[in-house]
Amino acid sequence: MSDSFIVCSHLSFSWPDDTPVFHDLSFSVGGGRTGLVAPNGAGKSTLLKLIAGEYRPRSGGVSVEGVLGYLPQSLPLAGGLTVAEILGIAPVIAALDAIESGDAGEEHFATIGNDWDIEERTRAQLDQLGLGDLTFNRRLGTLSGGQVVSLGLAAQLLKRPDVLLLDEPTNNLDRAARRRLYDVLGDWTGCLLLVSHDRALLDRMDRIAELDRGEIRFYGGGFTAYEEAVRAEQEAAERTVRGAEQELKREKREMQQARERAERRASNAARNLKNAGLPRIFAGNMKRGAQESAGRAGQTHAARVGDAQARLDEAGRALRDDQKIALHLPGTHVPAGRTVFHGDHLRARDLFAEPGIDLTIRGPERIALTGPNGAGKSTLLRLIGGDLESDGGTTRRSDGRVAYLSQRLDLLDLDRTVAENLAAAAPSMPAAERMNLLARFLFRGPRAHLPVSVLSGGERLRATLACVLYAEPAPLLLLLDEPTNNLDLVSVGRLESALGAYEGAFVVVSHDERFLKEIGVDRRLELSGGRLLET
Repeated sequence: MSDSFIVCSHLSFSWPDDTPVFHDLSFSVGGGRTGLVAPNGAGKSTLLKLIAGEYRPRSGGVSVEGVLGYLPQSLPLAGGLTVAEILGIAPVIAALDAIESGDAGEEHFATIGNDWDIEERTRAQLDQLGLGDLTFNRRLGTLSGGQVVSLGLAAQLLKRPDVLLLDEPTNNLDRAARRRLYDVLGDWTGCLLLVSHDRALLDRMDRIAELDRGEIRFYGGGFTAYEEAVRAEQEAAERTVRGAEQELKREKREMQQARERAERRASNAARNLKNAGLPRIFAGNMKRGAQESAGRAGQTHAARVGDAQARLDEAGRALRDDQKIALHLPGTHVPAGRTVFHGDHLRARDLFAEPGIDLTIRGPERIALTGPNGAGKSTLLRLIGGDLESDGGTTRRSDGRVAYLSQRLDLLDLDRTVAENLAAAAPSMPAAERMNLLARFLFRGPRAHLPVSVLSGGERLRATLACVLYAEPAPLLLLLDEPTNNLDLVSVGRLESALGAYEGAFVVVSHDERFLKEIGVDRRLELSGGRLLET
């Protein structure tokens, strides 16, 4: 019997407009923890949906051994649902309550099955994920984004799956919730296949699966080992390409030299034959012989040049053509002493303790705003940006635009194309310049004219970044709410570089410690228990 839990055979999938995503893709995944990496738009989430059975392939097949659990990137959950309904235990809980109240109907026993311990098991699972204080009748709309993700994971784990598919499971999770997730997955004994941009999580994987140019390659070890292996591969490929280029130049040079020698010999032979006074027919035979000999030599050199070109082409295919966003933030400058924002006794939705929160942002400060899920970090960003009015206190902002990147990516008009959204944000920017800008964000040609509604999570983030960062006028203050969610790892690096060179002020909410380190934050604030503290 095969030890593979997931087998994809000759898998092909296209969108309804016939845009291909996969063609004849075959691979298998065995037990242990596997991290799936690829650029945005390469089809990572689509592949998980195919394995989970949410999409049907155009051809080929997918087989999964055992019980499957699947946590998608965006949870399609209504805010009115209860915790018990999300966890899938509401019917069993209702049946247990009915029996406890004296109703011994057979249907209740059928509903319960072997799940007489469902409440204890569920409580243990919720405790493990830091959700032990949730009641079964609590509504989803009262939970933070991180709590919703953790609850969705708990629902899948309660199935006792043999195969677990996770799509960006650390999105919106605070540091404590991430550590709990790491612990849960560290104890995992089945087959785990996850998509993530979280480098700390990927480093805990047993192997990395790279989806590249329609193929999947496996690398042993975590993400750091994968990066080192890819770096070594690329260095070797670059050396091979340089050698092949030199060989091609040499063969072309020798072919040219041979052609010139043949032409000189032919010219000298013609003069010698004329001076020798040989009969015309004999001279013609000698001339044809020389031409045929030169032709054979030319064919030999041409074949060698062709072989060298083929070797160069083969070497070039081993080089990676990574799709990287080119981020250069608009020029802006904030003097060191300038007050960009000042707030006294800010209050909102009973999130902040009395007498409210005080915050001053001066000059080109780089502020990291951290804290547990549900503490009010996103709310505070909205207060700073003016998107939300304070329930009390006073605010003062300097002249200049504040650019706010929402965690929900809900700033763009879904029915408009990417290009139309950018035109609305930057109307005075010439059309050609807008198209060049979108190309740097990897929206080239027809992709710039796709409606926002059809974009993947990573593509929508890139489009939102372009429109937020380049809206007119240039921003003096950036407010970034989990900006690396849904962004591929290469693009995260480019965002790090761009923010490192930015001369304005920014406040960023992120639980990615490596990202915060790379962008050079010089001030850390933690929002916890309704209070904002310097850390």
